[in-house]
Amino acid sequence: MQIDLILIKEYCQKTNLEPSFFIMLEESGLIDIYIVEGEKQFPTSQLADLERFARMYYDLHINMEGIDAIHHILNRMKRLQDELNHLRSKLRLYE
Repeated sequence: MQIDLILIKEYCQKTNLEPSFFIMLEESGLIDIYIVEGEKQFPTSQLADLERFARMYYDLHINMEGIDAIHHILNRMKRLQDELNHLRSKLRLYE
């Protein structure tokens, strides 16, 4: 299975993000970084998360620990919402 990747160097040039920001995200376990042919890259599937993290960090001045906590809370809320929707659909079968 092939993963579509974006070069961090090129992404940083286009968005004015610092490459060290990616390292901090990887160290926090928030994104995955792959090294292909000596170039650091990240999966396109994580682009939406990356943009959200960048807004939190640069615009809202939230530190990595805060971003990590917010990320976990949002994921938990999504799982709970999915579970609620599933249970509602099961309940409709019995009505």
